[in-house]
Amino acid sequence: MAFLQDTLGPKGVLTEKNDTARYCIDWAGTTGATPLAVARPANTEEVAAVVRYCHQAQIPIVPQGGGSGLVAGALPDAQKAELVLSLERMQRIRHLDPLNFSVSVDAGCVLQTLKDAVEAEDFTFPLALGAQGSCQIGGNIATNAGGLNVLRYGMMRALVLGIEVVLPDGRILNDMKALHKNNTGYDLKQWFIGAEGTLGIVTGAVLKLSPKPTSTRTAMMACSDVTAAMRLYAQARRSCCDLLSAFELIPRRCIELAIEASPELSDPLDTPYPVYVLMELSASGPVSLDSMIEGLFEAGLTDGLLLDGVLASSDTQANQLWMIREAMLEGQQLHGLHLRTDIGLPISALSDFHQQASAMVHAHSPESEVIAYGHVGDGNLHFNILPPPQLNEDEKAAVLHNLEMRLFALVPQFNGSISAEHGIGRLKQAPFLETLDETERQLMQQLKLLLDPDELMCPGRILPRQSQRSSDSVF
Repeated sequence: MAFLQDTLGPKGVLTEKNDTARYCIDWAGTTGATPLAVARPANTEEVAAVVRYCHQAQIPIVPQGGGSGLVAGALPDAQKAELVLSLERMQRIRHLDPLNFSVSVDAGCVLQTLKDAVEAEDFTFPLALGAQGSCQIGGNIATNAGGLNVLRYGMMRALVLGIEVVLPDGRILNDMKALHKNNTGYDLKQWFIGAEGTLGIVTGAVLKLSPKPTSTRTAMMACSDVTAAMRLYAQARRSCCDLLSAFELIPRRCIELAIEASPELSDPLDTPYPVYVLMELSASGPVSLDSMIEGLFEAGLTDGLLLDGVLASSDTQANQLWMIREAMLEGQQLHGLHLRTDIGLPISALSDFHQQASAMVHAHSPESEVIAYGHVGDGNLHFNILPPPQLNEDEKAAVLHNLEMRLFALVPQFNGSISAEHGIGRLKQAPFLETLDETERQLMQQLKLLLDPDELMCPGRILPRQSQRSSDSVF
């Protein structure tokens, strides 16, 4: 404590339980243990100093961003007391390079703050998440965040040009190169993108920017089922080319949940339909987006894929449509304990997976309710389940655990992934390990122990601690 206070100053250390409580719970309501303390460094050098001390003293560290993760990866663990290292004081936008279409930032910069700053300079940073008002760039990198615009701009991995990382022994890897092309040796920054803080702490990054769209069009369309919605996506992908930035699948139940959570919202169409698609196009040049969408409407109606639809006539109406997409998450929360999943699938397999997974749920728990939605333009299906409401909490948890195991058992049959964007953390570790073949497991373990042989950096996340591994492990 004396070292932390001397190094970080009075604003840099929190020890009282009332002060540290908010670092022990995430957006989903998952709680962690009480940490040793919360360290709040103000720059990369202070992060490195704290990590070096912890390395020498064998104190485990869990870096933390905005607390919007969903797999308990950034919450302090109860098995061994951990130091929470929060990046929240590192908020600088270091440099915007307009000719290079890049910006360098501190890891603690809030995503919405960055988006607003670059928009003011006629650029866009396209990562778009429901938690963008609180999540931080370092956390976005550590979890390889996805979100709404992946099908056009890619995941966070595709938006990172350079990176700065404090390694588990306190050394600083400075790879803050703003290069769009660099083919010199191993691409070290990729080790840390999506590593969830297990290989080091991201403290800064150089990010790729895009021109700010001069026109955007949003449409809500209705389909008879998921198969028709996916066929409509294929048609939209061809007719709208690379101007298609979002394509969201929303079942009818999600519309109801959104209105339940936000009564000021209204039904987007006059008639209820089984499945809806929320689509967005954007362009930075003289392109007629209206004619593209109108052409898609006509083709969809002719082919029987489209039943109805509305094209937002103003930014206000477009925002109302997107509010439905956000409010339905709050609607699920109102129903208490439920299963959240984050399935990644080949786009061509999504409809069949949805059909088989729904049948499995109805066969094993007929009173459970499937709520499957997501960023289907990139194959990300959030196949969520509400348990029977009459069960007590323990019974609900047992039903959901059984369904989750059966659901994850289906994923490999479709060459899918149990996590498209949320990551592994601690909550998904067991099913993740079951999906790894031996070579994958060995390489991941070797990389972890190469950089963090004492397993002090986010121990037990993604991979179990070495002491927890079976005796037949490669180590």
